[in-house]
Amino acid sequence: MPDHLIIFDTTLRDGEQSPGASMTREEKMRIAKQLERLKADVIEAGFPASSNGDFEAVRAKDIRRAGDALKGAHSGRVHTFIASSPIHMQMKLRMTPDQVLEQAIKSVRLAREYTEDVEFSPEDAGRSEPDFLCRLVEAAINAGATTINIPDTVGYTMPWQFGALIKTLRERIPNSDKAVWSVHCHNDLGMAVANSLSAVMNGARQVECTINGLGERAGNASLEEIVMAVKTRKDVFPCTTRIDTTQIVAASKLVSSITGFPVQPNKAIVGANAFAHESGIHQDGVLKHRETYEIMRAEDVGWGANKLVLGKLSGRNAFKTRLAELGIDLGTEEAVNHAFARFKELADKKGEVFDEDLHALVSDEQVTPEGEHYKLVALKVVSETGEVPQAEVTLVAGDNEHSVHTRGDGPIDATFRAIEQMVHSRAKMILYSVNAITTGTDAQGEVTVRLDRDGRIVNGLGADTDILVASAKAYINALNKLHSKQERLNPQLAA
Repeated sequence: MPDHLIIFDTTLRDGEQSPGASMTREEKMRIAKQLERLKADVIEAGFPASSNGDFEAVRAKDIRRAGDALKGAHSGRVHTFIASSPIHMQMKLRMTPDQVLEQAIKSVRLAREYTEDVEFSPEDAGRSEPDFLCRLVEAAINAGATTINIPDTVGYTMPWQFGALIKTLRERIPNSDKAVWSVHCHNDLGMAVANSLSAVMNGARQVECTINGLGERAGNASLEEIVMAVKTRKDVFPCTTRIDTTQIVAASKLVSSITGFPVQPNKAIVGANAFAHESGIHQDGVLKHRETYEIMRAEDVGWGANKLVLGKLSGRNAFKTRLAELGIDLGTEEAVNHAFARFKELADKKGEVFDEDLHALVSDEQVTPEGEHYKLVALKVVSETGEVPQAEVTLVAGDNEHSVHTRGDGPIDATFRAIEQMVHSRAKMILYSVNAITTGTDAQGEVTVRLDRDGRIVNGLGADTDILVASAKAYINALNKLHSKQERLNPQLAA
């Protein structure tokens, strides 16, 4: 029987470190439920010490608080790490190797007071001295670590080097058989998936990865690529995963919708063009025999299986049932009723509603516990050839209603200028992105607006069949997050 390859998802922790990808507790819960449907073996919930927002999701601030958070968990793990490369020890930690070794042992022993499942990572292992790495890992296992994770923290290592490193460590460390070997690779040189798979071929039996390869800088190893590589090339890999691959596309779309990070069309597995064939010779080959140009079936990863057959005649019960099937919990009957009313409005506009539309609608419904400070009341835009575009925006700020009429370089610019004249946010826009949620001219447009104010980066999302309205919603959504005390800082800054 092939070995079991543990899929460790860190979308909610390392994925959230992408600037602008910070999530609220409710958003994290929606993704966690989808990861559960995906049957991910381990879900890393976040940095306990980063912020109060993460305390609500992880219920922890340090190892002790993390341990307390696990008391109600069916199966909990504490993951502790410390840098081990010369440059990190000297320049970041300002600690000697012996001090790092001592601290690692203390951390693992402390974590073991709360759970028998303790993971230890020597950060920047790819640039660490092999002799010291062996000492450090051996000590961590002796202290009680049950999983040893070797990170290529800066995406520096080549696949043949990384595979050889895993093999060397497993052979040189006397107690290496007492722990599961894991890897965590970054994609700075585009090698994260290749490095991870090379490690698997050399004995690693856990891979840490994220949905869509989300993560700081160039991102992490892509969960969908790791899983489908192992599944598709059973002739190569001596292991299998327990992942329900039909949930991959749904997970990808949900993470993209919540974080505001669109998936590039040619992204492997989950890109819109991943199973498209434009070339005539390719189309002819696929029509004659699918496997001439397709090594996977689109339906095996969830494409074509996510259509919500609901319309304007659909009832509340069918709507609520589909929400449950998608793992969406709006909390109260009042919230469900409000969402259902908006669903009916959407169905009147576009006739047929898809799961992607529903996710967007729910994301649009999500507000902070304090409520929305800014609310869009009305939008009027005038744009014609040869004339300067104009926008009139009415919104509520707190208890006061304001209206502003202004001009801009285009209808979107005029709309944003009008909003900014009312709120004086001082925020800098660093991203404006538009994506069609589904196909067809009646599709909803989903707009992402990313704002930066004094180092605090937030994403605003808005969806509507009118792209101008969607843009105004997205801008206001971002402003509400900046106004909210609950919305967290980017983890790097918070730490």
